[in-house]
Amino acid sequence: MTPTPPAQPDDVPDSYLGLAAPEAERIARERGWTTVRALPPGAIITMEFLQGRLNFEVENGTVIRCWLG
Repeated sequence: MTPTPPAQPDDVPDSYLGLAAPEAERIARERGWTTVRALPPGAIITMEFLQGRLNFEVENGTVIRCWLG
């Protein structure tokens, strides 16, 4: 039997664009994201998809990009 991962929050990643990083993280956690990751522009990251993770690209303290996994 294959395990079923928990459902991700029903959320729109673009709704975080333009928010201050701390506020975006707070809102994401309130909406049910278990992992929130803030990264600088151009950061080198692995490409694995992690269920329940929300990624922010943050420049000058503001979210400029957001994606799932």
